[in-house]
Amino acid sequence: MSAVCVFCSSSLSIDERYLELAAEVGRRIASGGHSLVSGGGRVSMMGEVARAARAGGAHTLGVIPQHLVGYEVADTAADQLAVVETMRERKRLMDEAADSFLILPGGIGTLEEFFEVWTSASLGMHGKPVIVLDPWDFYRPLWQFIESMIDTGFVRAAAWQGLQRVASIEQAFAVIEAVPAGPS
Repeated sequence: MSAVCVFCSSSLSIDERYLELAAEVGRRIASGGHSLVSGGGRVSMMGEVARAARAGGAHTLGVIPQHLVGYEVADTAADQLAVVETMRERKRLMDEAADSFLILPGGIGTLEEFFEVWTSASLGMHGKPVIVLDPWDFYRPLWQFIESMIDTGFVRAAAWQGLQRVASIEQAFAVIEAVPAGPS
C-alpha cells in the first residue's frame, strides 16, 4: 500500500467541480489500495478527498496544527489525526508519511506545500514523485511564469522536467503506482 499525500484547497468558496475532483481522487486512492495523508481538515477539497477515501476503505492520516483545528474544522473522523504545534511540523510529518505527493488546485497554502516538496525533490532530498493534477488548466499561468524563469536561468530545466504535470486522475495514479511504497 502506498501513502498518497494530497495538497489541495480548504477554501469554502470554490466551484463545485473542484470538490468533485477531490472526491474522485479520494475514491481512486481507496480503489487502488492506497492510504491518504492530508492536512487534517474536513472542509472543502481537503474534506472531500478524505471522506471519499475513507468511504472506499482507505486509511486516512490527517495532520493539522492546533491553531487551525477550529478554523479548518479538524477531520475528527480520520483514522489517525495528529494535532501538531506548527505548520512546519505538519509538513514534516506529512512528508515523512508520504510515498508520493499529489497536488490539486488550491491557494497559497497549497502552493507553499507544493513548492517545498518540488524544491526538495529537485535537490535530491527525496525521490518521491511530485504530481500536479490540473484537468482545467488552473495552473497554466504558473507554468507560464516558471517557463519564463527557466528562460532567464532562475529555474533549472531539470527541476521542471522532474515535475509530473497531468490532466487526469488515471495519469496521476499511473505515476503514483509506478513507484514502490516505502520510505525514500
